[in-house]
Amino acid sequence: MSLTIEDIVRVFEAKGHEQYDGEPVTQLGHALQSAHLAEQDGAGSALITAALLHDLGHLLHDFGKTPTQQGLDDLHQYRCLPFLRALFGPETLEPIRLHVDAKRFLCAREPGYLETLSADSRRSLVLQGGVFDEVQAQGFAVLPFSEDAVRVRRWDDAAKSAEAVVPSLSHFVRHMQICVADRRTAQTA
Repeated sequence: MSLTIEDIVRVFEAKGHEQYDGEPVTQLGHALQSAHLAEQDGAGSALITAALLHDLGHLLHDFGKTPTQQGLDDLHQYRCLPFLRALFGPETLEPIRLHVDAKRFLCAREPGYLETLSADSRRSLVLQGGVFDEVQAQGFAVLPFSEDAVRVRRWDDAAKSAEAVVPSLSHFVRHMQICVADRRTAQTA
């Protein structure tokens, strides 16, 4: 089943109040902070939308509030893709799909990065396959959209403040609408 933009808003309205696993923010708060950071960083609508929706998969399962405490990887980076494919192109979907691997990559390539991760993010790292070895890191680095995925990952890491003041979800709906319009234009060209 494909989601519409209105469906995405309803998912956030229905489940966005849930606590973001092991962090001092809600799911919606985390999504809004991520998108806001992307917008402040000068990203385009496709990447702002990726930042907004990168963890939508957490809201599309029934594993409970913190699957990692149950030893489960909820595969959220993949779970949402079938629901979003009708709306968005690879410039939005690939950074979402790759943002978990971007964490694994940064742990391998950036000294001290692993130590900056929250307890839940470290727990999920183990379940997600652990730190990349050098061959995996090299393979990731050459993938299309890997740099965008790293940007999403950095916004993801920074979007966990209980005091952040950010625009509402309606502010970011326009970025989703721009992506949909751009995709339709590209498909008819």
